[in-house]
Amino acid sequence: MGPDSQHDGFAAVPRDVRAFTGAFFDELARSGVRHVCVSPGSRSAPLVVAAHAHPQLQCRPILDERSAGFFALGLARQLGEPVALICTSGTAAANYLPAVVEAHTARVPLLLLTADRPPELRDWGAGQTIDQVGIYGAYVRRFVELPLPTGGARALRYARSLACRAVADARGGPAGPVHLNWPLREPLEPGAEPLEPETSTAIVDAGRPTDAWATVTPAMAMPPPAEIQALLEIARVWERGLVVCGPLAPDLGRSAAIAELARLTGWPIFADPTSQLRRGPHVASAPILAHGDLLLRDSQLARDFAPDVVLRIGDSPVSKSLRQALEARPPKHMILLDPDRVWHDPSHWASRVVVADPAAVCTAWARAWQDAGWNPRESEYTHEYLAADRRAADALSAALADESSLLEPRAVHDLAEALPPNATLYVSNSMPIRDLDAFLSASTRPLRILGHRGASGIDGLVSAAAGAAAADNGPVVLLSGDLALLHDVAGLRLIRDLPAGLTIVVLDNDGGG
Repeated sequence: MGPDSQHDGFAAVPRDVRAFTGAFFDELARSGVRHVCVSPGSRSAPLVVAAHAHPQLQCRPILDERSAGFFALGLARQLGEPVALICTSGTAAANYLPAVVEAHTARVPLLLLTADRPPELRDWGAGQTIDQVGIYGAYVRRFVELPLPTGGARALRYARSLACRAVADARGGPAGPVHLNWPLREPLEPGAEPLEPETSTAIVDAGRPTDAWATVTPAMAMPPPAEIQALLEIARVWERGLVVCGPLAPDLGRSAAIAELARLTGWPIFADPTSQLRRGPHVASAPILAHGDLLLRDSQLARDFAPDVVLRIGDSPVSKSLRQALEARPPKHMILLDPDRVWHDPSHWASRVVVADPAAVCTAWARAWQDAGWNPRESEYTHEYLAADRRAADALSAALADESSLLEPRAVHDLAEALPPNATLYVSNSMPIRDLDAFLSASTRPLRILGHRGASGIDGLVSAAAGAAAADNGPVVLLSGDLALLHDVAGLRLIRDLPAGLTIVVLDNDGGG
């Protein structure tokens, strides 16, 4: 369905601008975009009215572009789909940069639609004009400088194709932000190109009857069978393995596939709190090390910690003791399951990089193990560390039960236990994520845990958590430090518009001092 040309003043926009922007936003909606975050400014008016006119796009007005960027980041992270942003020209676009950096490093899909002055006003001292060409540098998947909007069938084909390509680029691989810079001329005069004298333009005006203008098929996610056989042989030969799961987007199927592979190979899972592996139904059968960071702070356990194989899935985990232990005793094989070619290997020990979907690889690997007729492996190495993890959990429970004051460990533990199933916990960096890593126990109750683990900054947390809450996927709680909260006070105004609200728990420890 195309945009309603009579909606909210859209008909007042000049015909060629209306046709071009209308076709673009119609195609965004057809490609799966549902949410648009809009910040104020007159230069971006043609984009705003076109987005607002489309019945399938929900526009969210957000005053501050910095908050808008992080709100869109949290919403896109929670939904797993691209979210668009619209802003006016000048420093407005620059305010998106912190969120763009996090979206780039965490591979979250965003569409940045920045209005700009027309070419004749750039670099001539015109007000509210900066150089927006490539303003986000290497932190976007693609940058496009659009022409001035014009009418005609050829221009509309371009608008629709551009929207499809922008969404595909934002989705990956790898996923991330895409920047489209829109020069717009005041007073919104029609462009110089006249309407083309074509008669068969109905499909261009209205779009294809059912599908997007261009349907994009993602690349194959599976490695060749020979690679699975090589991985199977490594698992057969080396009993002392470890599955290290860093930050991952919520995906129950992937968590189950990783857990099943770990169960069969007997390799324990060192689960970062944002890996989505510590909480969920898979915990019932998976060898989860929930307190691995605490265990490796023990000098004796750290000295004995020497896995022969480390299977890395997800981004770099927060645990410092794990990094130190692997540096002290590097494994014989370090395998990265790296679908986006990010190469998260700061220690430079990776011996094998598998560019494929982790869920598909783990499923095929587990099936190959079963096809070989092998039973789930019982490993003394794994039993020892799982027993140590249980002792750590029991000791923590006893200590927290006796603690009368509301210290950080107890606050984090009690908060996680109080959350209902399928809630989302958005956690700040610095001490809150480290506290969660140390004190979050494993449980079969589902819990999504999100955070800014791409660039690991403390900015924009309130806005991002508000964006996650706007997805309406269940209750959302933000666990924040006091400095992180103060850093994004502007984001508090976003909470009042949330139907379900947002709960904020602050660990006020005087900035960690």
